[in-house]
Amino acid sequence: MARGYVDPNFPNPNGPDDAPVIIYGYTPSLAVGLLGIILFAISLVLHIYQVIRYRTWYFVTIPIGLSFEIIGYIFRLLSTKKDPYRVTYFVIQYFFIVVAPVFFSAGIYTVLSHLINALDGRAGGRGRGTGKSYAPLKPKLILWIFITADVVATIIQILGAAMIGVAQTKRKDPDTANNILLAGLAIQALSFLIFIVLFMLFLWRSRHVLYKSVTSKAFIAAFIAAVVLVYLRVCFRLAETAQGLGSDLSSKEVYFGCLEFMPVVLAVYLLNIWHPGRCIARRGMTEDGNMGA
Repeated sequence: MARGYVDPNFPNPNGPDDAPVIIYGYTPSLAVGLLGIILFAISLVLHIYQVIRYRTWYFVTIPIGLSFEIIGYIFRLLSTKKDPYRVTYFVIQYFFIVVAPVFFSAGIYTVLSHLINALDGRAGGRGRGTGKSYAPLKPKLILWIFITADVVATIIQILGAAMIGVAQTKRKDPDTANNILLAGLAIQALSFLIFIVLFMLFLWRSRHVLYKSVTSKAFIAAFIAAVVLVYLRVCFRLAETAQGLGSDLSSKEVYFGCLEFMPVVLAVYLLNIWHPGRCIARRGMTEDGNMGA
């Protein structure tokens, strides 16, 4: 018999796509579903406007990720209102909510690459001036390494989540599928941690010139906060999966709300307020130390 949560106030319809238990570990709340749709939709409109306004096409991954979040929360809402036992709803919402931060991470990686290019490209400084760079890796290499790692990790996570749904439907032990999901999350957590280390190394190396030539301390502080929030979400997913199905982290929606939903909302709004399109110089610093146009 499959182990898990059964809502006493929502009888199982026992349809062909229904698991014997609610895979979420709880019945998703209406409030979280609605807030997710509304808050991410507002941020999406703002990010689309900012991408067009500042011509930051490299940052278009953020609106894509927000679109994924909205779709994911729509299916959480369907689970709430229609059928929390339905495997299809669970897998689709999981797919879109898990994949969305991959696009946010891609946007974060491109911000670092643009900071590096803007700083190294200033006249008379490191980069074009001396052949050296403040960056620990070349910007294109940063993008290739970390985006590839995220894609691989996400594919493994989606595979694991789908296998959990199948196992629950067939009343089989989902532990193997959960371990596959855990492996994907471990890869993602490790790769993002390495990125954070490289980012902090870049900030340390460029600390004497970065704020005079490329951006402001306020933007860097907001960007660091957004990075930490996205990483907090990854760590939550890792801990939740490591505990296994039916654990406290996976069976209480308050943890989802505080450690998945809220960190991502705060991160995308921080990037709305301190958008890289208006906070990062398009060109390097001139010889007198002023920011280029």
